[in-house]
Amino acid sequence: MKNDVPIKNNIVIPGSEIEITTSRSSGPGGQHVNKTDSRISVRWNALNTTALDEYQRNVAVQNLQSQLTESGDIIVHYSASRSQNQNKQMALAQLAHIVRKALFVPKKRVPTKVSKNTAAKRLQSKMRHSVLKKNRSSKGSYE
Repeated sequence: MKNDVPIKNNIVIPGSEIEITTSRSSGPGGQHVNKTDSRISVRWNALNTTALDEYQRNVAVQNLQSQLTESGDIIVHYSASRSQNQNKQMALAQLAHIVRKALFVPKKRVPTKVSKNTAAKRLQSKMRHSVLKKNRSSKGSYE
């Protein structure tokens, strides 16, 4: 469909789940801003979507918790351009970015140990540096 929003790896939000509304932009712009509805608001319900499976939905809702309304909607407003069509494309791209970021699960870090050889080299280097500094000492040279 025309308003389908591709997220990543075969995940697509269907256009039927997205509600797009227009309104008048705020700020300077003279007569143009007063007579055109160029601001776009995109609303998508993350709780009742069919685009995500159960696991993905839980991850997204958990990561988007602060951005969701009480009914589970994500609302994106965009009004940077004077063109309604450009604002619509940018708002849908912003929605895709937010959902893509919410679905990202970082890899678990696997801690590694320093090898015995590397640790020994480090201690040897420290010892050499310590001896060098002791030899620079001026103790007893004035006596």
